[in-house]
Amino acid sequence: MSPATTPRQRWSALALIVTAQFMVILDVAIVNVALPSIKHDLAFSESSLQWVISAYAILFGGALLLGGRLADLLGRRRVFMGGLLLFAASSLLCGLAWSAGSLVAFRGLQGLAGALLAPAALSLLMTTFAEGPERNRALGIYGAASGSGAAAGVLLGGVLTSYLSWTWIFFVNVPVGIAAALLAPMLLDESRADLGHRHFDLRGAAAATSGLMLLVYALTRATTDGWSAPVTVGLLAASAGLLVAFVAVETRSPWPLLPLRLFRLPTLAGSNAAMAIIGASAFSQFFILTLYLQNILHYSPVQSGVAFVGFAGTVVVVSNLAQLIVARFGVRATLTSGLLASAASMALVARLPLGGHYFWDLFPAFVLGGAGMALSFIPVTIGGLAGIERSDAGIASGLINTSRQIGGAIGIAATTAIAAAATGSAAGPAALDHGFRVALLVLVGLLLVGAAISAVFIRPAQVRQQSQPEQALVPDLQQAA
Repeated sequence: MSPATTPRQRWSALALIVTAQFMVILDVAIVNVALPSIKHDLAFSESSLQWVISAYAILFGGALLLGGRLADLLGRRRVFMGGLLLFAASSLLCGLAWSAGSLVAFRGLQGLAGALLAPAALSLLMTTFAEGPERNRALGIYGAASGSGAAAGVLLGGVLTSYLSWTWIFFVNVPVGIAAALLAPMLLDESRADLGHRHFDLRGAAAATSGLMLLVYALTRATTDGWSAPVTVGLLAASAGLLVAFVAVETRSPWPLLPLRLFRLPTLAGSNAAMAIIGASAFSQFFILTLYLQNILHYSPVQSGVAFVGFAGTVVVVSNLAQLIVARFGVRATLTSGLLASAASMALVARLPLGGHYFWDLFPAFVLGGAGMALSFIPVTIGGLAGIERSDAGIASGLINTSRQIGGAIGIAATTAIAAAATGSAAGPAALDHGFRVALLVLVGLLLVGAAISAVFIRPAQVRQQSQPEQALVPDLQQAA
């Protein structure tokens, strides 16, 4: 879509893109509070229940690079529509699942649909809006949807599970996905990479997708089998081998899936590293705090969801201000400040008293954490797409999404192991609470590392220089950095 289209057309297109992105991010978290009901109705064992989450995460995280490159080659609107229809169909199948195995299989299909949809949505946004304040404003709205999706998922999942049935956490996606797919031809113009060829890097796609999927699977097994278990070590080694093979293939391929030249841009590399840390901290924080609310404070699923409203609401408000803050202070300063605010929020919630009071012990930290996430997500997305040519819009979008998802998977696996080790063999709420606090303090340290990466690798002058040749794709980094 050309930036010459009318403002009404552009903002209508953004509304569609944001709706799709929100649906994908929402679905990562919405299932968590419904797990007890799903376990009871479909006769999951305690050890197999995690696969309702893991099947989605493995396919979603593993196929994002593939989805991004397919969008570049086949057409971003076409892949966007295909992802929407597949997401709606797989959501319907999840709601109709008749056994534990069928639900796990359909959740995997849903994750694959999300991997097609998410990078296509972001690349469509970047090719719809011209550089400058308008694009940064669009990224602010997109960031509000992405940043608040996980928190909103906890709330919506609790409401639907408590008042209807767990099946409705999947059924709600069906009309939204179909309606969005029908509206796409009217609101979005087709765009694809002008590469001069239509060759596809099959070997690179196979190595990257299988390596990333195996990595997420290994991290999932580590939470139950332990990090030193032979199966965990073997899976991690196999994943590392596949990813090394992927790098070797990409250095020789005339049409690589992920052009390694992108990593010569320090801002892009630093932004992806920071995004992995943001994903690790956000996914882990929601996971730990949901357990704290339900297992320590004995909140119901609905009460747990409502508790996150302070976080989600702050994300929405501050995300729409973040583009102004980026324009005034730059990508590096905004991202570093956002990560430091997130670290401060995590330090506050790390106190987690046994008899905690929501408004005194959690709500202030949630507000600060929501602001930190908003001030992190917008600039890190801008930085992750800085200096990118139109032909690489899809793969760059897939890369920044992959960084978040893989970071989240690593974060949950690591913090689960840390919390379990800190809890030890002791039983009772006090030991559990201690384990949660130790894990949250580790996340504080991780966010401080992210702030240091931002301060060192985000290079405003270099971003401005790299952004000039690609006027139709890169945000207004003369203002944003």
